[in-house]
This record gives sequence, C-alpha cells and structure tokens, in this order.
Amino acid sequence: MKKDNNSIVIKSFASKGVFSHQFAFTLLIPLRNIFLSPKQLIDRLELEENFNVLEIGPGSGYFSLKIAQILTKGKLVLADIQQEMLDYAKKRIDKKGLKNVEYKLCDGTRLDFGNEVFERVFMVTVIGEVENKKEYLREIHRILKESGILSISELAGDPDKMSKEELKELVCTNGFKLKKQFGSSKNYTVNFIKP
Repeated sequence: MKKDNNSIVIKSFASKGVFSHQFAFTLLIPLRNIFLSPKQLIDRLELEENFNVLEIGPGSGYFSLKIAQILTKGKLVLADIQQEMLDYAKKRIDKKGLKNVEYKLCDGTRLDFGNEVFERVFMVTVIGEVENKKEYLREIHRILKESGILSISELAGDPDKMSKEELKELVCTNGFKLKKQFGSSKNYTVNFIKP
C-alpha cells in the first residue's frame, strides 16, 4: 500500500490539478527567479506600504515573504485550500518575525472575506487549477476595492497553464478590464482592474 501511495504522489507532481503539499519544498528553488522573481512580481503589483493584499495559492510562500516586507503599514493574507501549504509558508514567515501576515484556509468555492477589502489580489500558477473559475473571479471582484488590481501570473512548465488570450477572455468577461501585461507568452503577468 505504501508503494501505491508514493507512486500516486510522484505522479501528481507533474500532472494537472492542485499541486500537492508534499512537493512544497520544490517551490522554493531559486531557479524559479529565471521565470519570475519576487522583485519582478512586486514591481508588477505596484504595491504601496499600506495596501491590504491577498495571495491566492501561496504554496510555500516563495513570493509571500518579500511582499509582506513591503507592506509595512498594510497586511498580506495568504489563502489556500491546503492547510499544509499555509503551515509551510507560516513557518518561513514567522522565522523572519513578520507580524502583518494572516492565513486563511479556503474551500475552493468561496473567499470568506468582506466586500471591497483588498487593493490587490494576486496568484501565480494557480488560476488553471481552479475548477470553478467564473465563480472564483466573481468572488475576487467582490472582495477587491474599486480600482483594485487582480494580478495573474502563469509560468512555463505548469501543466495547468492558461494562454494569455484564454486568460484575458475569461477575466474580462467576468467584470474586469485589462490594465497591463508583462513578459512573454511563456512567462507572463497580466493585471486586470476592477472598474
């Protein structure tokens, strides 16, 4: 039985669907900076120190740590459907003594936050894994402040990666307007604004 469980976990590493928490450590490999570094993402998010920011699907917190350090008068909320991922990210963030980070376990359907709470919502290689994309985008629209930005990054090698065209059509037909695009078709960030 143990061998079967191991083969299932190994198969899940490179297959479509939710990235398994058992591979959280692989999300911290510095080689990721070739595709998107925390500094690049921070620049693309146009952050201000007093913003409230939501990161959906933070994994092990590869981007979270640097973003939390920018939000000296605001806060970063990490939302994930896997408690193990939140625990992993929390352990890393706690080591740095950051107190402006909150953790929220989600059910994959509803984002349990009030209306118009965040200036920024971002996700990196997550949107393709979301089953109910339209409902999730409506939830993000609800929790974003007016003129807030939804930032979605997709990277080469992700088996669930959406093309820029697919992403823009999906997001713009669910209440957002295109604001700015970065990168290439292989590795990109697209920012959408809530009008």
